[in-house]
Amino acid sequence: MLSKKAQYAFRALTHLVENYRKGPVLIADISKKKKISLKFLESILLELKKNDILDSKKGRGGGYFLKEHPSQTYIATVIRIMDGPISMLPCVSLYFYQRCKNCDEKKCGLHDIMENVRDATLKILEHRTLQDLVN
Repeated sequence: MLSKKAQYAFRALTHLVENYRKGPVLIADISKKKKISLKFLESILLELKKNDILDSKKGRGGGYFLKEHPSQTYIATVIRIMDGPISMLPCVSLYFYQRCKNCDEKKCGLHDIMENVRDATLKILEHRTLQDLVN
């Protein structure tokens, strides 16, 4: 399940995609338009900036904007930034692998099923981009 933080990140990113090439967007405008707490939105946008999804411009005419074209940023990337692993079990995570306690992965049926779930999910999320949020 996506966290509220990830859901709000996608709301804000949708607004930035809709305003792509119109210049930087004020955080207050995103907050008002997408009904997200300004303080919470600030932390989300800073995290996306820190991870090279967004950039910002200070001063008059400033605000946040997408660093790359919306078709170049994948949904899976944003989910990993906001929520961490996409997989449902740590032992099947591609980027955040952790061995499960008291489990033999080679003989664990749940591991095998969750690996298939992960692969099916990634097949979608690693091929969908921010542009798909508005299409």
